[in-house]
This record gives sequence, structure tokens and C-alpha cells, in this order.
Amino acid sequence: MARQGHHGNSPATQSIAYAMTTLNPRSKNITEGKSRAPNRSMYYAMGYEEGDFKKPMVGVANGHSTITPCNSGLQKLADAAIAGIEEAGGNAQVFGTPTISDGMAMGTEGMKYSLVSREVIADCVETCVQGQWMDGVVVIGGCDKNMPGGLMGMLRANVPAIYVYGGTILPGHYKGKDLNIVSVFEAVGENAAGRMTDEDLLQIERRAIPGTGSCGGMYTANTMSSAFEALGISLPYSSTMANPHDEKVNSARESARVLVEAIKKDLKPRDIVTHKSIENAVAVIMAIGGSTNAVLHFLAIAHAAGVEWTIDDFERVRQKTPVLCDLKPSGQYLAVDLHRAGGIPQVMKMLLVAGLLHGDCITITGQTIAEVLKDVPDAPRADQDVIRPISNPMYQQGHLAILKGNLSPEGCVAKITGLKNPVMTGPARVFDDEQSALAAILAGKIVAGDVMVLRYLGPKGGPGMPEMLAPTGALIGAGLGESVGLITDGRFSGGTWGMVVGHVAPEAAVGGTIAFIHEGDSITIDSRQLKLELNVSEAEIAKRRAAWTAPKPRYTRGVQAKFAFNASTASKGAVLDNF
Repeated sequence: MARQGHHGNSPATQSIAYAMTTLNPRSKNITEGKSRAPNRSMYYAMGYEEGDFKKPMVGVANGHSTITPCNSGLQKLADAAIAGIEEAGGNAQVFGTPTISDGMAMGTEGMKYSLVSREVIADCVETCVQGQWMDGVVVIGGCDKNMPGGLMGMLRANVPAIYVYGGTILPGHYKGKDLNIVSVFEAVGENAAGRMTDEDLLQIERRAIPGTGSCGGMYTANTMSSAFEALGISLPYSSTMANPHDEKVNSARESARVLVEAIKKDLKPRDIVTHKSIENAVAVIMAIGGSTNAVLHFLAIAHAAGVEWTIDDFERVRQKTPVLCDLKPSGQYLAVDLHRAGGIPQVMKMLLVAGLLHGDCITITGQTIAEVLKDVPDAPRADQDVIRPISNPMYQQGHLAILKGNLSPEGCVAKITGLKNPVMTGPARVFDDEQSALAAILAGKIVAGDVMVLRYLGPKGGPGMPEMLAPTGALIGAGLGESVGLITDGRFSGGTWGMVVGHVAPEAAVGGTIAFIHEGDSITIDSRQLKLELNVSEAEIAKRRAAWTAPKPRYTRGVQAKFAFNASTASKGAVLDNF
């Protein structure tokens, strides 16, 4: 009996199979010749027929899970991709990739597994594609680390590949306002500060997330999906579609068809992900006001692609790229609004016209960026204000600033959008874990002018570089978002905004200067001069360094121990294979 989606040895199938004799350059290693009879026997067990062995074997890395709403709507996309592959004359081979829900794990020990999951996902994709000699792969993902993890695996394997993003969530509603997951984190802070009733908090909790899809603002998932579209590794308009909408299913099916065409052309991820296309992606990240996590992830993506790209390149692109979109967390609109306003192609076309995009980069469709954008208007529609004209941007320069100084000589990332004054000097309030920092905020012990220091939360120290949405959301809820600084060797959620500086490197656990800060020390955050300074003499810092001893590893076995042992510094993407 033929597998679902197969049509046995019908004349049509035979002719397709015959025409595709060269479309299985990798899988033929395990399907052709008398010595591969045992291999074919195992395929026959799954419903394959003789004609199938000339077709390309196309992986479907399915990130579906019922762990999180970001991924619980992916099965229909996987089903559509499977159908699309088989309609285009390929054999679909489905395998799973795991996920961690950042929103659920936030503020707990579980959040330390989030960045670890990026590496696990990359390993899953690379392992299955390479171990099974797949001719191509569709990667389908939802939550934040699904994107960089999937692409890193695609780049390592370097077989024709396309990314299918699960799609954004639709907004919740309460008292005339759109809601999303960050609304709930900020409501916790407002409630603790006495600025919101228990009933309002409960109603926001119940209404914020109405169904499937990834967090709705320009947070990390939507930032990375938008960047993938800009890279050319996902289809145009696909990055801002909502998961519940039919167009998302149709896009997954079309993605599979496009991939089979890419297999015919032998168009591979490393042909697409180049220095110029990464520059395009970073320009789009700046233009849309994207997540700080994009810095860490694109350092890792570039590493997987074998492309020379440093933390200083982000600052170079930032200085010449305006912020064009009024999107949450620091703006007002959600990804669904951006989609209605023209989506990422509209943003890209404006950057292209302004000379801020490389139009000659190839995409997975086989077209160049310029060809893909040919029919997109040069300027945004006048009936919307989500995308600003390039003559009237939200900000003249990008929002993800790379700061350096004695506190972070390797560089760190500040999100400077929405700030009235991006410069402050204040006394250090030092915490060696996130939980005690959150407790201090909720207890009203943090006041305007303080600079909170959250350390031993880096790639090795956390381990796993957890995100700090709980404390930053609480600060904003308490009305302290612009008057309290927060620096950390950990990360921030894409939903974070305010006077925050993350990815401080070297981290505390390896003896970075952040480890030597004492309570009450003066710290300067200066996003104009791109400085992060501990206002203590070099002699005093040297004295403190000499007295410091490295902490014992938090984990000595398992995946966390492996991550902590192998992780590079954040300024190099916290990758595990930077040997």
C-alpha cells in the first residue's frame, strides 16, 4: 500500500521519477545499488515504492509541540509542507525538533535551557539531514530559538533548504487595548506598584493570548522571521503572517514547492547567507526596531555560514539605518499591523531605494532581492502609520547600539529606542541572580537613578544566558523603565525596552569586570558615546580582580554542563563550536 500522498507506480509517477534521476544526489548514497537492498527494504516498510527512489528525499524538520502556543499551531503547516513536497515530486521525511517556551520559562531556572535549545535544534537538523543523506530540508518553527537554531543546522548541512515560520499570534483585547504576552509581564509590575487592581491583572492574564502563534510584537520570534525573509531564506510576506490565518498554510505549501525547485537548481543556504545578505538582514532588524537577541543569533548564524561578521558590524549598520516602524515593545503596533501595512517587502523596498540594501543577493526563489521587490511601491501607503516614510522615520539611526568601555571591552548591546535620555550615571545595585533582583523591584527597594547589575547569568555563568523579561517588565510596570538602568551578562527578551544593556562581555563567570562591581559603585551608561563604564580606578579594579575567585560550575553533568563548558563569549554568539 502506498504512503499517504503517494500514487504508487502510476504512469505520472513513473514519468516524474524518470525525469528526476539527478535530483537525489545525496540520498542515492543509501537508495541505489544492490548493496543498498537492506536500506530500500526499510523504506518499503513505510510505503515507498520502486519509483520513489529516484525522487529527492526532503526532510521536514517539524517543530510542532503542545508545550507553547508558539508551536502548537505548526502541525497544519507541516502537513501542508508534506503535501507540497509530494506534489512537487519529492519524498517527505518528517522528523522532530524540540522547543522551550521562553514566555513560560521566564524568571525560572527553566529559562537557562532556552539558549541551549538553539544548539539542540541546530544539532537535530544537522544530524538528521546529514545522517540520512537528505537532498533538501524544510524547517518549520515558532518560538524564539527555533529560527536561529533551524538556520544554523541548515547552514551546517548546506543542502537546499527553506525556513517556514509558524506565524505570529493575534492580539488579545481588554478595555479597548490590544494585548500580548508582554502586557502581562508589565501588568505584574503595575499591580505590585499599586497602579493596577487584582481584577484587571486577572483579566489581562486571561485575555492576552487568544490562540496559537508566536508573541505578537516585534519581539525575538518576529524579529528573526523578518530577518530570515530579508536574508532570502523564507518566502516574501511569510514572516508577518498570523498562524491562525489560511495564508500561512498556503505559504507553507508554496515553500515546499519552491524548495523542490531549489533542489533542481542546487541552490544552497550558504549561497544565500553571505556577508551582503546578513547586512541586509541586520538593516531590516534596525528598520523594524527588532530584538537585542538578533545580535547574538546573527553572530552565531554567520559563524555557521563561515561568514566573517563581528559585533562591530552591527554598530556600523545601525549608524546608517533609520528605524522606520512603530512597533512594540517601544512603539505601539503589532506584527499583524505591519503585515497589513505592507509587511517586510515594503520595508525592504524603502531601504533598497535609499541605497541601504544589496539588491543583488540571491533568494531561495532563485530571484534576487531586487527582482523580488520589483513590484513593491517605493513608499508606504498613506492610509497607515505603522511604516513611516524614510523622510520621517521613528529615529534617524538604529536602536541596537553596541557599547564598549571598561565594563564590557568586548562589547554589549543596548536597546535605545523610546528613551528620552539615553545617558545615565547612578549607583550600582548588585544581584548575583535574577530572582532576588525581581523581588527587590516588587518590594519597592529600587528607586529612580539606580543602576541594577544582574550578573553570573552569561553563557557560562547562567549557564545558558537567561532572559530578563520579568525584572524589566516589573520596572516598566512600576514606572521606572526610563529612570532605572539595568545591565547584565545575560540576555533580554525581545519584549524588553527601557534603559537596559545586555550581553556584557566578558561575563562575570570568567572574570569580566562586571564581576568586580560593588554595591554603590558609580556606573555610567552612555548610548550617545557608546560607553559602558565602571567609575572606579584601574588600580582598584585590579585589586578586586586579584581577590576574585571563579565560582564553581552550577551544573556538572548533562546538557547545561556541556553548554557551559563549550560556550563561547556572547560577543562571538555564544556558539559551542568556536574552536
